[in-house]
Amino acid sequence: MPIPASPVSMTSHFQSAASTSGRRRAIRRRLARCALVLLCMASVGLLHAAEATAKKPTMQQVLDSSKPADWRPLDPANTLYMELPGGRVVIELATQFAPLHAANIRTLVRQKYFDGLAILRVQDNFVTQWGDPNAEDTAKARPLGDARASLPAEFSRPAQGLAFTRLPDGDVYAPDVGFSDGFPAARDPKSGQAWLAHCYGMVGAGRGNEAESGSGAELYVVIGHAPRQLDRNIATVGRVVRGMDLLAALPRGSGPAGFYEKREQMLPIRSIRLSADVAAAERSDLEILRTDTPTFTALVESRRNRSDDWYLTPAGKIDLCNVPLPVREKKR
Repeated sequence: MPIPASPVSMTSHFQSAASTSGRRRAIRRRLARCALVLLCMASVGLLHAAEATAKKPTMQQVLDSSKPADWRPLDPANTLYMELPGGRVVIELATQFAPLHAANIRTLVRQKYFDGLAILRVQDNFVTQWGDPNAEDTAKARPLGDARASLPAEFSRPAQGLAFTRLPDGDVYAPDVGFSDGFPAARDPKSGQAWLAHCYGMVGAGRGNEAESGSGAELYVVIGHAPRQLDRNIATVGRVVRGMDLLAALPRGSGPAGFYEKREQMLPIRSIRLSADVAAAERSDLEILRTDTPTFTALVESRRNRSDDWYLTPAGKIDLCNVPLPVREKKR
C-alpha cells in the first residue's frame, strides 16, 4: 500500500506550489513593466525622430508668411541718399542712440556739405570712409557752415526705456546683445547702459584722440568682419540699408590704413540728401522688417538652426552680427 502523505509533507507541497505561482506572477508583472518601459521609450524615440525629420521653416518661408504689420517704412526725416557714380546708397540714422550726431549730419546734408567730396579710404576687411580730402588743410577745408565742429561723445545711452529684443546665445563683448528698432545693439544691466554694435553695414562718425572731437563730417561704414572693439569708443550713427555693394567692393587703398594716396583714386560723391528733401517720385520706397515681432523671433531661430537641404548639422546658436535684417521694396 502506498504510504499516506503526512500532514507535514502535504503542507510543504502546497507551500511550494504557492511559492512557484507567486514567483511566476512576479515575473509576469516585471515583464509587463519592462514591456511598458520599452513601449514608452520607443514612443519617445519615434517622437524625437519625427521632430528631427520635421522641416522647420527657412528664413525665406518666414518672410513669405510675414504680415504687413511686421514691416516698418523708413522715416524720410532720418534717411540719407548718398549718390555715387555707381548708384544710390541708403542710410538710416540711429537717432535714438546718437541724436546730436544725427542732427549735425542733417545740418551738413541740408547745406550740401558732402556734394563733391570723396571716398578717401577703403581698408580691406575694415571700413570705407568718406569726407573732405582737404580737411587737414585749414586754407582749403570746406566750411562746416551752421554745423558744429565737435560734439559730445555719444558712445552709449541709458538702457532704461529702450526697446530691446534680446538674442539667446550670449556674446563676447557684452552681457546682452540683440536689436533695438532695427539696429544691432548691446547692453549691460550692471551699468544700465546700451550701445550700438559695429556689425557689417553700420555707419560711424570719425574722430580724433579726444572723445569729443567728432562731428559727422567724416563718416565710415564697416565692410568686413565686425570690429566690435570699436563699440563704445566712437559714435555709431546709423546703418546702410541698401547699396552696401557700392561701398564694399571698391578698390582697396594702397596707403597706410587703406587711405587712397592720389586724388584720382578717390571716388567722388555726387550728393547726399535727406529723403524728406527728395521728391516723392524719386525716393527709394523701402521698408524694414521690425525686430520686435514674433516674425523676427522666428527669423532668428531659422538662422540659429538652419533647415535648408544643404545643412547637415545646425549650429544651434547665432552671433549678433550674423542675424540678417531684411529690407524690401514697399508693397502697394
